[in-house]
Amino acid sequence: MSVRLRKWKTKEGKVQEAWWVDVKYQHPSGKAERVRKASPINTRRGAEEYERQVRHALLTGSFGKEKQNEPGRILTFGEFVPRFITYSENNNKHSSVVTKRQILDDHLLPAFANTPLDAIGPAEIEDFKAAMRKKPAGIPGRKDAPSKDALRKRKGAGGKLLSLKSVNNVLTVLHKLLALAQEQGVLQHVPRVKLFKTAKPAFDFLSFEEAERLIDAAEPEWRTLILLALKTGLRHGELIGLQWGDLDLPRGKLQVRRSIWQGVTGLPKGGRGRTVDLPISAVDALKGHRHLRGPYVFCQPDGQPLTASMTEHRLTRAVGRAGITREQGAITWHDLRHTYGSHLAMRGIPLKVIQELMGHATIDMTMRYAHLSPEARESAVQALDRPMPQAHAVPG
Repeated sequence: MSVRLRKWKTKEGKVQEAWWVDVKYQHPSGKAERVRKASPINTRRGAEEYERQVRHALLTGSFGKEKQNEPGRILTFGEFVPRFITYSENNNKHSSVVTKRQILDDHLLPAFANTPLDAIGPAEIEDFKAAMRKKPAGIPGRKDAPSKDALRKRKGAGGKLLSLKSVNNVLTVLHKLLALAQEQGVLQHVPRVKLFKTAKPAFDFLSFEEAERLIDAAEPEWRTLILLALKTGLRHGELIGLQWGDLDLPRGKLQVRRSIWQGVTGLPKGGRGRTVDLPISAVDALKGHRHLRGPYVFCQPDGQPLTASMTEHRLTRAVGRAGITREQGAITWHDLRHTYGSHLAMRGIPLKVIQELMGHATIDMTMRYAHLSPEARESAVQALDRPMPQAHAVPG
């Protein structure tokens, strides 16, 4: 088929890409016509479908006479997607935009591409939910993940169905798109999208002894990165985006100002920076880690930021060398962040302080660590039996 992916650079140096159709058609009169247009759905599958529509319109003589701008006509789901992507690019982090594109391509467009927005009602949404519950689980493509590893994960996912949490993520994107259509005057009413009830996801963390073993087992070049993850709770993108200018080692402070995801630099999650206090062990490790390869604290030999595949491989090696095993799967960088929050809670640090240190938008996110500080609850309950201090009489 005559579809191809076009790539170009903007003035800012950012790489853009779009799927185009290139159709050559000869009319019965002998006149030749060539149509080159960007696909309204920016995926290979969407471009192939658009190319078929263009050929059909040329064959029937209706090309260029579409009534998409006719007053009162409701756009289809697929026609509104470009607006939704534009809105997301203007208002969301790059990682969020990529996730929304993935959900649209894999789930929503195959189901609703040609459906008018006002035809998506409660019954259609419930039918979609029922179909999603029976859908096999897949591993979304990642640009920085090794292809063999991705294939291995796909094979291991055979027979599994999408989790209810994954289905809820899809339903959330569907609701946001419909809400935006209403906001922009395309749709009058947004149907209710009811999410599935799910249990709070379990999380893993290392014991104090396992954390020390992991640090000791790490290769010297990567030891400071692993130590800092355990001692500061920074997210993976915040770690690889950390620059020397963000550190105040004499005062033991660290400013979280940016995050890097798939090579794109943006603000930390939630759009807000934060200050994290450094323990002495982290300060000493950072002093010994000094280098002259550029602004990034953790970087490649040429000074470029690290990638996810590089860091995942090194963490896996360190975990193996430390002899740390888990039946439920491998230890990840996010587990090191959970270890930080868990260790703070186990040492009796107030949840509000943990929230601020970890950069949680709400205390609800921090409450997952509450069960790890039973001593704090026990001491609070025992306080009920302590005698109240005697009130002093007020002079008359």
